[in-house]
Amino acid sequence: MPARCRAAYRSGVIEAEALSKRFGSKLAVDRLTFTVRPGVVTGFLGPNGAGKSTTMRMLLGLDRPTGGSSRVNGKRYVDSAAPLHEVGALLEARAIHSGRSARNHLRALAATHGIGNRRVDEMLALVGLESVARKRAGGFSLGMGQRLGIASALLGDPQTLILDEPVNGLDPEGIVWIRTLLQRLAGEGRTVFVSSHLMSEMALMASHVIVVGQGRLIADAGIEELRSQAARDTVLVRCAEASRLAAAVSGEGVTVTASPDGALHVAGASSAQIGRAALAAGIALEELTPVRASLEEAFMEITKDFVEFDTVTGGTR
Repeated sequence: MPARCRAAYRSGVIEAEALSKRFGSKLAVDRLTFTVRPGVVTGFLGPNGAGKSTTMRMLLGLDRPTGGSSRVNGKRYVDSAAPLHEVGALLEARAIHSGRSARNHLRALAATHGIGNRRVDEMLALVGLESVARKRAGGFSLGMGQRLGIASALLGDPQTLILDEPVNGLDPEGIVWIRTLLQRLAGEGRTVFVSSHLMSEMALMASHVIVVGQGRLIADAGIEELRSQAARDTVLVRCAEASRLAAAVSGEGVTVTASPDGALHVAGASSAQIGRAALAAGIALEELTPVRASLEEAFMEITKDFVEFDTVTGGTR
């Protein structure tokens, strides 16, 4: 597709409005409304069974909504004149013709969208599959299959990417590679919407997150905003007089917890406030370290009432 035609699709906004999906008696997605904008990596998070994959399938027209609607670039995905040029998707990396080579798989996709073989070779190089381009995709490892799926998603040089668990099966080097790639694509002004169950990786990759639970929207915020609102920062304190220090810093809104090794974890007071309280009480400190709450802690806090299977009790909620 000529560049002037592709430019018409560069808005890239993904919109879901009261999007719902019912499978029999189960409401998998419940009036979900959100907007994903270009220029940043937006993470899509939620416990198992939260409705993430179903939502992505509805965005791509693979599942018909029970209610509500979704739009990509201002229209339904199924109404796109050149879908591969507009939206690159990865939902199931193993959904490939196992008897085809990696190169022939991409060439078959390219042929249906007027894309030349040069672009195919560029994508194989980009995802690191040049050396196995002639091998049958059915023999690929999970990580290699993921790379081929990402190459397929990028083949049409799309403005918008919708990727379900793209780091699944990748080794540490591959995870860093996909993180860097997606951040670069977002930096070019593209829309990048990606789900992952790896909170530590999402904290490094995304700058905005949409969190769902039991099909409903729980949070739509920047990572730092979510972290600061949902989980409390603490201060790690070590000293020879832990009980005296605990009494000195205790007060309204301050929680002091002692760990088995004698360290104190203080929430609700800053390092400076603790230091001043220790000085006033004549207590020598051995360690005073601020500990920032992680995205994983924030995620666990805001989704605790939306988990369908409790790993502690071993039953459903």
